[in-house]
Amino acid sequence: MRRVTSFAGSDAMDLYRLRFVLREPSDETEGKYLAEIPDLPGCRAWGDTSAQALESLRSVATTPCTVSSLIPSPLEGEG
Repeated sequence: MRRVTSFAGSDAMDLYRLRFVLREPSDETEGKYLAEIPDLPGCRAWGDTSAQALESLRSVATTPCTVSSLIPSPLEGEG
């Protein structure tokens, strides 16, 4: 089952609302939950629970990136 929703991440200047996908454990994910942000290639995290996967994803997504061109512009009207 795939669940799609969004969460807000931020840095010192901008607020982003990014859609993420949470996949339930399967053979493909070696029995772990997988959370990923499709708009940020390679931005994914795993966990034994959905909460662990999402917390790890939030940590990964809010870490300063060296390739800023991958980060979408803040959504207008958000903030």
